[in-house]
Amino acid sequence: MKRHYLFITLAACLLPFLACRQQEKGKQDAALKNYYTFYQHISDSLPEHPAWARQQTKLQMQQTKDSLEWYQYAAIVLKTHFFTFDSDSMAYYFRLGKQYYKRQEKKTPQLEDLISEYYNIMGNYYSRMGSLDTAAYLFQTAYEQRLRGIQTEGAPDILINLADVRSRQGQYDQGAYWYRRALLICDSLHLEDKKTSIFYGLGQIYMSLRDFDQCDYYFEQAGKNFQQMLTYEQYVYLNNRGNSYYYREDYERAMSYFRQCCKLLGKYKELKFERNLCYLNMADVFQKMGEIDSSYIYLERCKSFFEDIHYNQALYYVATQELGLALKRQNLKEARQILLSTPTPPQLETDIKLIRYEYLQQYFEENGNFKEAYYIQQLKQQLSDSVKNERVKMRVADATLRYAQDSTLMAHNVLIQKKENEVLELRQTTIFWITLCFFTLLVIIFLYMYGKKKRALLQAQNRRTVSTLRLENIRNRLSPHFIFNVLNQEMANRNPEEQKELGELVKLMRRNLEVAEQLCVTLTEELDFVQTYINLERRSVGKDFYPEINLNEQVNPNNILIPSMLIQIPVENAVKHALRGKEGDKRLWININKTDKGISIQIIDNGGGFKTISQNKGTGTGMKVIMQTIQILNTRNKESIEVSIHNTTLPSGETGCEVAFILPDKYNYRI
Repeated sequence: MKRHYLFITLAACLLPFLACRQQEKGKQDAALKNYYTFYQHISDSLPEHPAWARQQTKLQMQQTKDSLEWYQYAAIVLKTHFFTFDSDSMAYYFRLGKQYYKRQEKKTPQLEDLISEYYNIMGNYYSRMGSLDTAAYLFQTAYEQRLRGIQTEGAPDILINLADVRSRQGQYDQGAYWYRRALLICDSLHLEDKKTSIFYGLGQIYMSLRDFDQCDYYFEQAGKNFQQMLTYEQYVYLNNRGNSYYYREDYERAMSYFRQCCKLLGKYKELKFERNLCYLNMADVFQKMGEIDSSYIYLERCKSFFEDIHYNQALYYVATQELGLALKRQNLKEARQILLSTPTPPQLETDIKLIRYEYLQQYFEENGNFKEAYYIQQLKQQLSDSVKNERVKMRVADATLRYAQDSTLMAHNVLIQKKENEVLELRQTTIFWITLCFFTLLVIIFLYMYGKKKRALLQAQNRRTVSTLRLENIRNRLSPHFIFNVLNQEMANRNPEEQKELGELVKLMRRNLEVAEQLCVTLTEELDFVQTYINLERRSVGKDFYPEINLNEQVNPNNILIPSMLIQIPVENAVKHALRGKEGDKRLWININKTDKGISIQIIDNGGGFKTISQNKGTGTGMKVIMQTIQILNTRNKESIEVSIHNTTLPSGETGCEVAFILPDKYNYRI
């Protein structure tokens, strides 16, 4: 009774605590649900109206305490600053997110998803600024942390960003690898809407490799969903298509795509960075088309913006275009001033370097500095060769990846990772695990007993089959007791020679009965039986019957087991069906040798070969017994007895029949 009251007292104390914990968990779930609802509502407006989205998000943050949900809203604010290019604010919110992550002792899957989002956004910022190594590190970190989270559907976006950075670094094989990996994850998780970005990313890689057939294929795949793309995705698609025709020197079509791009961005004033990049591309195309004034106007439009944000890579590209314009106007003084006033950024895309080298070579040639011009030409050639080698490397790597990567395996790995993360959130009780182990043990015992019973039934069935076959063989061959009695009486009335022959017959028949009951015998016993049979048949076959038993010295017949009647039955068939009615020499060879596979046994005659129709045709029971016995035994062994029956041409030119067996070493005759 005291224990009963104690239990009730403990339960009464724990119930309020458990109720509070359950209530707290319910509040957390509700808060996260509110966040996901808000994000779905506002996500489409982030690239188009980032200032408005930031305002709405901060209103939500005011109603949320310092928790996981608050930092999820902060990630949205971080993303809005990315679209408005506010680098200071981005650094501030990124630092807040990392500090919150470090403060948490328990790294939950939701926390890993959160910090993965922070790293991904910052990776996009550094990618935009041209700091490609830093961007690649941030994307790689974001992907690894995403795999430890539960929102695996966000992994393709990160891989797309990482692939883009690697391709911009000239590592096209790595770029294609990450794009294809993202595609496999999309296939495994049925994320069809994310494939568009992957398609135009692969199109961009093949554009860089100047494989325009593959380039157009992937761009066309992406363009099928153009109307469903977000504004920013439409910009990327149109810009890449314009670049593809730029590299084909089809400047009219390139310009048409850049104009579409500029018209699209004109609707969204806050997308300043993308719009000015479009101006820069148009300036380059105008210069290639010989429209110097238009090129100069667009360079002036975008130059001040890049100066304000200190985007050195873009400013270097602007200066490169200005250098080209100065050379076209034959203003060498202005060209020299541009070269002296433009610092070289630490990281540059390969295409920009090649354009720069082209203008530098022209500059030095027009100044008469042919030595420096030749040096620049060598640099340009080395870089061009490097790009060509990278293209070859990419094509090899791409072919490998197409066939090496398994979408089923990728789906399996992603699902395993997802289930492992879900298990971290579950609080399994001791009773659950004990129950699970108990039922698992029951299943194992059941499967073991079932398998044992099934094996026993199969063995019994095999034994019955062999016994039936051998009894059938005995019935078809002999009626033993009656025959023995008759022969014994008959022997008393015969002369010594006839008694010897009848004695051999009796011996053969008794041995036949003994062997028929045995599944296997030694090779010595079998050969003795065969020799007795041959001696008995010599008179009926004739004096020109020449049997040979050739036993290799490497073979010890006392230590070798073979299926009973394995040799006797083929010998009997050879005598009865081939040699008995043959004219001339009647030859029979029994060859026993040692081979790499085991013991080789050949029974060969010169009786004209195997005939389906024979005047001495028997029941065929004997060979049926041998073949079916071997078939049953083979199911119990790793290595099988090999059997072949075929006609052969003898050295004498005659046709004969060859029955061959190969018996593996350590063959098991138990069934």
